[in-house]
Amino acid sequence: MQHECRITVLETKVFADYQEKYLADPKSGPCPCFKAGDTFLLKRTSEQDDFYHLMNGRFCGEAWDAISRYVYAALQGGSIMRKWTNDDRMMIACCNDGTRPVIFKIERIDIPETEDERQWLEKQNFKNTATDAYTG
Repeated sequence: MQHECRITVLETKVFADYQEKYLADPKSGPCPCFKAGDTFLLKRTSEQDDFYHLMNGRFCGEAWDAISRYVYAALQGGSIMRKWTNDDRMMIACCNDGTRPVIFKIERIDIPETEDERQWLEKQNFKNTATDAYTG
């Protein structure tokens, strides 16, 4: 089975009071790299390896550092955050910029290569409920 990973920007935040108090440029504003709705599809095949090439420079290095472990898990077919989200194939994460964080949805996309894999995938239940939830 092959796996891809979709990253979607859900939201960008700005904490102007923190920027005013702590940044060299107190009017920095929102992240210049991402906008809500931006989507990135990553593949990891012998022909295309988006993971190790940081998507050929199309992704902020600081944000990549914060979410790359979840992306790697997805591209390997793993559970991104087992029993935390309502679907084991998905994770909500954010970058490390405390004054203008970007919120990402990271999704594993399963691509069956055989009929057996397709049938197996149809039988899986990746959903979680509050009774399943890992609460740390």
